[in-house]
Amino acid sequence: MRHRVAGHKLNRPTGHRLSLYRNQVTDLLRHEKIVTTEAKAKEVRKLAEHVITLGKDGTLHARRLALSQVWGNDVLDKTFKELKERYASRPGGYTRITKLGPRLGDAAPMVQLELVK
Repeated sequence: MRHRVAGHKLNRPTGHRLSLYRNQVTDLLRHEKIVTTEAKAKEVRKLAEHVITLGKDGTLHARRLALSQVWGNDVLDKTFKELKERYASRPGGYTRITKLGPRLGDAAPMVQLELVK
């Protein structure tokens, strides 16, 4: 039974899955939009919104927590400066998922995950 079990495994080992999430969160915050599968986007959305909320907090502890989810200080600086100002008055919902249709190779549902302006 899967009662109260959060998240998707995506048929990957734990280390690979966590690295995938971290890479996609970093790319989303760096480029402000990514194209990926629907299942991956729904998981990455949770992590990205949490990192942006930590950026709004702005404390050293929040910065260290965010660094555990993001590769590179350039993306972290962008989150704690630019995105902090952009979403200062917004209480959540920093991302948007737009469906694009099936992928040609395997018909996986593709989406565009982007930051809301």
